[in-house]
Amino acid sequence: MNHSLLTDPLMEQLQTLSTSWSLPVAAIVAAIGIFATMGLFSTKNHMPVEGRTVLLTGASEGMGRSAAIQLSQKGANVILVSRNVGRLEEALADVRAAAKNPSTQRFTYISADVSEHDYAAAVIAEAIAWNGGSSPDIVWCVAGMSTPLLWTDDDSMVAARRNMDVNYFGSAEMSRAILREWLAPENSTGPKGEPKHLVFTASMLALFAILGYGPYTPTKWALRGLADTLAMEVNYYPDNPVKVHIVYPGTIVSPGYERENQTKPDITVELEKDEPAESPDTVARRAIAGLEAGKYFVDVSFLGRLMQCGIMGGSPRNNWVLDTVMGWFIPIIYFFVLRGMNSTVVKWAREKGHPFTHPKKK
Repeated sequence: MNHSLLTDPLMEQLQTLSTSWSLPVAAIVAAIGIFATMGLFSTKNHMPVEGRTVLLTGASEGMGRSAAIQLSQKGANVILVSRNVGRLEEALADVRAAAKNPSTQRFTYISADVSEHDYAAAVIAEAIAWNGGSSPDIVWCVAGMSTPLLWTDDDSMVAARRNMDVNYFGSAEMSRAILREWLAPENSTGPKGEPKHLVFTASMLALFAILGYGPYTPTKWALRGLADTLAMEVNYYPDNPVKVHIVYPGTIVSPGYERENQTKPDITVELEKDEPAESPDTVARRAIAGLEAGKYFVDVSFLGRLMQCGIMGGSPRNNWVLDTVMGWFIPIIYFFVLRGMNSTVVKWAREKGHPFTHPKKK
């Protein structure tokens, strides 16, 4: 594991937070940050990909495309899944060009709409046929969308159902299809076998909700609940080892982010203005590093790390001691953060007038 993936982004984000948060909060965050980086690094790769087959949904753009390219650079065979064939072909060319071992690595794409009922079984069957009768070793559900709206907006329920179909059911159906394959008795490898990996992609909004994301945030909370459930359920099959992970990205500068901003309320933009946006390459690199480190909760920023420790409940921990100690401090930080954000909301309501009177984005 490259330690700089934690220390460099950590220092950058501490500097950003210190300018946007109060001095007490910044001091607490800095202290936790120093503690979190002391002597807690592991060098073992818990998710080697060289020579293994990885299937990614949402792989034609954004984080999914970047992750596919970086996994190709590490020697993986890659199956890209998305709807748009034109973008898939472009992404496939980039993934193939990045190959670590061009003479032995294999690449393909499958066009599918993750929001369609029972789409995943056909995708897995096609992937197995292409892979010589073997299922993918790693499945990473990246496909997602966000349609920010006020909950009282006319289209909020239509958007909520669409977001749930893509973000939750798209990943839920894929996870069920691949687990039915991996956990079948005829595919047992024994408890010492190399584990398969199922990776979900949630959001920092599944850790801290913000006004304006009503159609989106519940879909990511649902994914977290599914991941927590499956992380325990796979232990029911000790001879078919599977590891479950869930990644929590923040704002990613991508085509999806551009589409999201078309409907995002102005107050939402104001509330999240201090969150640093990251490139798809950066987020993918940090996510892969977290997976290689064996994390269940995969954070891609120090802010995300803090949020995770403040809301873990009964979820599996990456490090029981560190996560517990950090969790003691988070309520103090949230006291200041929530107070500031709610003050901003009230101030905007007074200055801008009743939300029903605001012009709507198209």
